[in-house]
Amino acid sequence: MEITTQELKHCDLIKVSGRVDSSTAPVFSKALEKANESGHFKIAVDMSELEYMSSAGFRALLASQRNCKRYNRGELVLITVPERIREALELAGFTELFKTFDDTVTAVGSF
Repeated sequence: MEITTQELKHCDLIKVSGRVDSSTAPVFSKALEKANESGHFKIAVDMSELEYMSSAGFRALLASQRNCKRYNRGELVLITVPERIREALELAGFTELFKTFDDTVTAVGSF
């Protein structure tokens, strides 16, 4: 798994690639927490190169979404979610909790 973080004018863009499973989810969670600890609560997660995400990865997304939305400070949005991961999000009932976008420009513009 690889994670790159880019601070943009309106939000933080976090690009994750590879596999987010029980062994790599803590690193993914730390990257999301680091943005929140820096006072950034508008986060866009680019999943275009993500191959797999386990429930541990979903929990990290959910925890970060809660932090971002607390006190109406911002939110976490998802970009280019692969079909298999989108299906898993639907099964878990998470699609209602996250806005999803097909491209980075639209996602960043939503903030």
